[in-house]
Amino acid sequence: MSREPVLRLTLRIVVVPALLLAIGLPAGAQSDDSFVPVTDAMLEEPDPADWLHWRRTQNGWAYSPLDQIDRENVADLTLAWSRGLEEGSQQGTPLVYDGVMYYPNPSSVTQAIDAAAGDLLWEYKRPIPDDIATWVGGLETVNRSLAIYGGLIIDTANDGYAYALDAVTGELVWETRIVDYEEDPARHSTGPIIAAGRVISGRSCRPHRGPEACFIAAHDAATGEELWRRPLIPGPGEPGNETWGDVPFENRHHVGSWMAPSYDPDLQLLIVGTSVTSPAPKFLIGGNEKTHLYHNSTLALEIESGSVRWYYQHLNDHWDLDHPFERLLVDTAVAPDAEAVAWRNPRIEAGEMRKVVTGVPGKTGLVYTLDRETGEFLWARPTVPQNVIERIDGETGAVALNPEVVFTELEQERLICPSLLGGKDWEAGAYSPLTNAMYYPLRNLCSRMTTRVGRGAMHYALVNDTQFAPGKELLGTVYAISAETGETLWLHERLPATMSLAATGGGLVFGGDVGGRFWALDQETGEVLWEINIGSSVTGFPISYAVDGRQYVAVGTGAEGGSTSTFRRLTAELRPSSNNTLFVFALP
Repeated sequence: MSREPVLRLTLRIVVVPALLLAIGLPAGAQSDDSFVPVTDAMLEEPDPADWLHWRRTQNGWAYSPLDQIDRENVADLTLAWSRGLEEGSQQGTPLVYDGVMYYPNPSSVTQAIDAAAGDLLWEYKRPIPDDIATWVGGLETVNRSLAIYGGLIIDTANDGYAYALDAVTGELVWETRIVDYEEDPARHSTGPIIAAGRVISGRSCRPHRGPEACFIAAHDAATGEELWRRPLIPGPGEPGNETWGDVPFENRHHVGSWMAPSYDPDLQLLIVGTSVTSPAPKFLIGGNEKTHLYHNSTLALEIESGSVRWYYQHLNDHWDLDHPFERLLVDTAVAPDAEAVAWRNPRIEAGEMRKVVTGVPGKTGLVYTLDRETGEFLWARPTVPQNVIERIDGETGAVALNPEVVFTELEQERLICPSLLGGKDWEAGAYSPLTNAMYYPLRNLCSRMTTRVGRGAMHYALVNDTQFAPGKELLGTVYAISAETGETLWLHERLPATMSLAATGGGLVFGGDVGGRFWALDQETGEVLWEINIGSSVTGFPISYAVDGRQYVAVGTGAEGGSTSTFRRLTAELRPSSNNTLFVFALP
């Protein structure tokens, strides 16, 4: 049996004014006549003023070349405008194109906003079924990102649909059902990306159903027609089926891809990350010796077909240490430092140029660098405290786990570092070509875990108590790490958990924390050059953009909920408020 390709299509081309609030356009805003469609070439090389992708560019950098705001004047930043956001779990990333900001509010509410003045242009509220939380199970209001292509704003929703809105009016143009949320429930907490005219979406497939919702999908961006889907759990007759042992296909659960991939247009490869199985301890599935592909892996998928060109598995995960996070696509010299980098490929010729996939792809906090063309392991190193990986074979990239923390039966208790909330989680890092360095918000967390089925256990068959890592008093960090050598260039630490970052051409790294502070660090030294208390936990993804030659920096705050609730409990002496608000700063 082969499931490649698989096409399932429920497509409607519609124009629906209902649930749409349209407001008269300000003089400087776009109109139908003035709107210039967004092309693949524009997505591959955006105008410096725009932020057209979740991480601005398809390579995942979160880097804006704008340099009006720099090290010398960043201390003069002032509030340009702010506005309240919808209720719910707020983790949004603005898109900005030609002076208009498109914002993904919680619960699939999309707003178009004048990016210079903060005035609302239109709003679309998607009618999400009232029983959605019953099926997708928590975090059902999260809506991290949008995509833009042609004249469309494109998103996925927890009702199981991909849909497109007119970028000028907010009217619904097309919608395509990807899954039946009652039959194959899947949570769409992160929006799609656009690659080669295709809408590429992943999802968190829920564990109380089989594997059919665990896939990456490609849809035609203009029409919504499904083009292919790539299953993330192999079935009978497919490569990798044997890695699940004798587990029946219908009982293989929860290998999702719930953050957005990166894309290399030259290699025509999507670089995708995946998550854990359910349950997590492998003795409860096919056995600890089985790898259960493709969980906790990086996959390189052919954009035309979704075929797997190569994959690399980061670890056989027994602890819910997902690896679906952003991948940085960088062309760099590779010369891992022997003291800084624990595991190195001996075949590397120091200083050779490589196309690499790098960054911190998973909750373990390890930096991995792979060859982007072949998947060859190049080097890896830990950052925050971890005790799950004992070593990595430099020749093969094979990961050896610490046998002392691998579960073998129920009711075992272990101290696991990092916590299942991650040395890193969905909060994203950044890369700057000015320094050839990556910047990551990481955390000093561990978990006291017990294996259990029922009686308060999660669907991962784990009972979890998150705590500070032993010997650590500060929860949040920002690591600056050389993409060439793997050395830590500097380390910034603070009490609250650190959140998502963005880098700019002004030599700055912007980020925030759960304590409600938003700040700018010097890319070269880590020095805090500017900081402001914006009241609530900084849960959104910061960006920078320009309108009429003026540079802005934007970020959203959010209400308590999800992982931020745990971070706030661990740092209870900090007492931020809980408001969903978008803040935009600029020089006077």
